[in-house]
Amino acid sequence: MRQEAFGGAQGGGSGPARSAKDALRDLRRTSILHVDMDAFFVSVELRTRPELRGKPVIVGFPAERSVVLSASYEARATGVKSAMPMAVAMRMCPAAVIIHPRHKLYYEVSGQLMEIFASVTDLVEPLSVDEAFLDVGGAIRRLGSPLDIGHLIRRRVQAELGITASVGIAGTKFVAKIASTRCKPDGILQIDAADTVPYLHSLPVNALWGVGGKTAEVLARLGIRTVADVAATPVASLKKVLGASGAHVHRLSMGIDPRPVTPTRLEKSIGAEETFATDTADDALVYRELLRLSHRTASRLRSSGMLTRTIALKLRYSDFSTVTRSRTLHTPIDSAQLIYQVAVQLVEALGPRPMSVRLVGVRAEQLEPAGQTSMQLSLDRRDDNWRAAEQALDRVAERFGSKTLLPARLLEPGKPSEGK
Repeated sequence: MRQEAFGGAQGGGSGPARSAKDALRDLRRTSILHVDMDAFFVSVELRTRPELRGKPVIVGFPAERSVVLSASYEARATGVKSAMPMAVAMRMCPAAVIIHPRHKLYYEVSGQLMEIFASVTDLVEPLSVDEAFLDVGGAIRRLGSPLDIGHLIRRRVQAELGITASVGIAGTKFVAKIASTRCKPDGILQIDAADTVPYLHSLPVNALWGVGGKTAEVLARLGIRTVADVAATPVASLKKVLGASGAHVHRLSMGIDPRPVTPTRLEKSIGAEETFATDTADDALVYRELLRLSHRTASRLRSSGMLTRTIALKLRYSDFSTVTRSRTLHTPIDSAQLIYQVAVQLVEALGPRPMSVRLVGVRAEQLEPAGQTSMQLSLDRRDDNWRAAEQALDRVAERFGSKTLLPARLLEPGKPSEGK
């Protein structure tokens, strides 16, 4: 673990004239945490494969058009990055161990992670399955300073989940996110509110949100290479080259980010998509993939305790044009077979496809907690039979792994029975 700090001691000086109320107020000026897991998917996998620790590991499917979902820091040292095509990653790091992803497991661990956050503060804003902003200002009297709380969260994540987290602590969300990035992996970095601007001005310009490679090139042509350079540039000049975002970038360079931590408790949607190894016009292949994705989506719904009222279909053709369609149901569902039926109806409603299909996706939207929603019994007993069968599959998967059983239609001729 690496611990870093920038600036003076948090909370300011001490003395008889300084009241506890003043000290608490100062602590709350630096009470936003950004907690981010280190190589989350890889870290979860290494819990049961400790022999791979210290080796280059990539989570993803070793297919030509698949992408890297997660990479260990040893793999990243060779240039491998998330979202990079797997074919490129395997050329860059031929010694990497490739692990097929287990999405259901990752969402289960994510749920446990969010429970740890929720036990610290009600003000939790998840950004993805493995990171969140926390406002711990209200927990200081109970748990100690924000730095103490950051250490507490890291200890609990390690002890309870067996993975590591990096924590950035600051007075704003923007700076907390920078701090967690700068102390990775397995570190903690606090930027006191009073030291925010000096710290920001020590960084390169691409540390600012919204300043990617192309924007950095544009700014570099004007001699703007650091955050300090941005702060010293008139807003009018920044607007000329960056448009309306020029004012926003200037505010960030001065550490101004008034956005509060906004709690969000429910996922807005759950889904899955897959890019075919080669573009296909084979209806049977498209429908088989829809069935596979429907099972992945339904499994995640049930493990999350959610039901869906709207099913969305996504098709991307060989020319990269994309079509989306959706249908809202009268009653919420969590059955793969019912999701699949709606997805097939949406495909058929499109009529003849103009060209080969590159990607297909299924998404469940308008989610509702299953415990708070009454699910209407179907007049068709087959619907209930499908639901019972899928729940049995869930129990088998929990005990023996997600690749133990599959619907017969997903077993490709001549191939072993394993999921995609």
